[in-house]
Amino acid sequence: MFLMRDMLPRAAAFLILHKPRQLLRSLSTALPASLKVLCSEGRLGEAVVEMALLGTGMKFDGYDAILNVCVDRRALAEGQRVHSHMIKTCYAPPMYLRTRFIVHYVKCGRLVDARRMFDEMPLRNVVSWTAIISAYSQQGRASEALCLFLEMARSEIKPNEFTFATILTSCTGFSGFQLGRQVHCLLLKSGFGAHIFVGSSLLDMYAKAGKMHEARGIFECLPERDVVSCTAIISGYAQLGFDEEALELFRQLQREGMDSNYVTYASLLTAIAGLAALNHGRQVHSHILRRQVPSYVVLQNSLIDMYSKCGRLSYSRRVFDDMLERSVISWNAMLVGYGKHGMGREVVDLFSLMRKENKVKPDGVTLLAVLSGCSHGGLEERGLELFHEMVNGEGKVEPEIEHYGCVVDLLARSGQVEAAFQFIQNMPIEPTAAVWGSLLGACRVHSNVEMGDVVGRKLLEIEPENAGNYVILSNLYASAARWEDVRNLRELMKEKAVIKDPGRSWVDIDQMLHSFHASDRAHPRREEIFAKVRDLSTRLKEAGYIPDLSCVLYDVDDEQKEKILLGHSEKLALAFALIATSEGAPVRVIKNLRICVDCHTFAKLVSKVCWREISIRDKNRFHHMVGGRCSCGDYW
Repeated sequence: MFLMRDMLPRAAAFLILHKPRQLLRSLSTALPASLKVLCSEGRLGEAVVEMALLGTGMKFDGYDAILNVCVDRRALAEGQRVHSHMIKTCYAPPMYLRTRFIVHYVKCGRLVDARRMFDEMPLRNVVSWTAIISAYSQQGRASEALCLFLEMARSEIKPNEFTFATILTSCTGFSGFQLGRQVHCLLLKSGFGAHIFVGSSLLDMYAKAGKMHEARGIFECLPERDVVSCTAIISGYAQLGFDEEALELFRQLQREGMDSNYVTYASLLTAIAGLAALNHGRQVHSHILRRQVPSYVVLQNSLIDMYSKCGRLSYSRRVFDDMLERSVISWNAMLVGYGKHGMGREVVDLFSLMRKENKVKPDGVTLLAVLSGCSHGGLEERGLELFHEMVNGEGKVEPEIEHYGCVVDLLARSGQVEAAFQFIQNMPIEPTAAVWGSLLGACRVHSNVEMGDVVGRKLLEIEPENAGNYVILSNLYASAARWEDVRNLRELMKEKAVIKDPGRSWVDIDQMLHSFHASDRAHPRREEIFAKVRDLSTRLKEAGYIPDLSCVLYDVDDEQKEKILLGHSEKLALAFALIATSEGAPVRVIKNLRICVDCHTFAKLVSKVCWREISIRDKNRFHHMVGGRCSCGDYW
């Protein structure tokens, strides 16, 4: 009683203790007003007690007021007491209150209870259907959400713009996308095609399916654009690797007065990271700071990744160290950054710090980053130790096929090709093409033609459409002068219509990207560029450079092979950067494929002869070259 007296207003406490009969007669008029006051002040516990005292005197307004507070606060226990009170007092809640219960249970993570409430509803409206469909969609249960939508479509209830916007988020995967196209047709017939919410969800669906042409068409047809739709289209371009398009579209929308949020900036930073456009990244970072955009973890993670891929690990670490809260993605981004730059020791030290702080539990990506970092940093033995510690120790990580592939790489990099092959044979998981690919790459590096022949043939059986396997195997054959095998591989590629991705390199000069293909003569300064390449070749030969003709996969004379080598895209990009930047300025080149052995040697010697710091980011990693030495230790 004393507890109840503390919780209730004084007048109610007095009636409970001294005049209970008078209390019952006055409940229907006095307490509902105080109930509303309690709800408006957020005093949920006291409101629930008053509800119990009212008994059958509770009406719609009282239930609605309490339930709204429960929804706002995600107060599961209090919401359940409201539900129980309705059942005990035989109160039949109207459709509105039943829908509010669905929303409440969903917000409290009780999807089963929400579905039970929905199934028990004698009548449903579009809000009820949308609420339960949204619940399944938010939980990632797309198939159930789609089934509910189909059930709704068969009923007499017509979807509204919010229903369409919700269900489109569940139209993922091949079958989901096919249904999404049908939903697109249905919403056009229903007249919701131009609605901003629907349009944003629609273009997001097409973007996630890789249909950027359709997504862009929808975007251009929107009667108005908000930050959600603008972010969706930029994110779509960035996620699919259309980095230049994402950057250009952002600039265009900025000129049109687009408002950006942290998600927009995170998507833009993904595109900038793909281009390794450091100056653009720094400008975006400054813009974020000037606008005082909240430092959400996802945005800070994007900054770490961007600076890392632009070759500025010190900036990445500064962002990382300044974070008030770090997720496992933050740690993984920093670990991957160190690994890509060949800084194996820093990977090990950072991972030790992660385990020492013990605030975030390492996951499978962490293990992958650590193994890859040790592999790229030449710490094979330490990498194997950490693999066994993480797999067998406390809070162990369950190894997946990617982790076994890293172990193969660790063994193969140290020259233990036979041991790596034996490890694959004893794996508890069926080896994938990626695992065999790691071994094939090692065979190429260590010139193990016999083993490489076996592994390469197996790879061609597993994934005959992957051009990279043909290229590596061709390189291996060419290094052993097995030109007949090289020709046979080329014929096989033609027969299976396998097309090798063309090599492309680019440099960022004064915030303008200059792109080059092999033997590219499209650049307006092409004559200067080719003259610079020839001049560099002459100077490097005087310093001991010998072209690695095994990198040419054609059976032509040595003079023609050397000419082909001089036309490689990374040499053209490097030469242009040298003539377009001031003396002594660092040079940064990005390549979409793996850099070849000859270009790697060429760039190393340029860093020595021209006294330039050269950074080349290829498909796999960074190569920092200073004074004729590379951070990769000549193994990549």
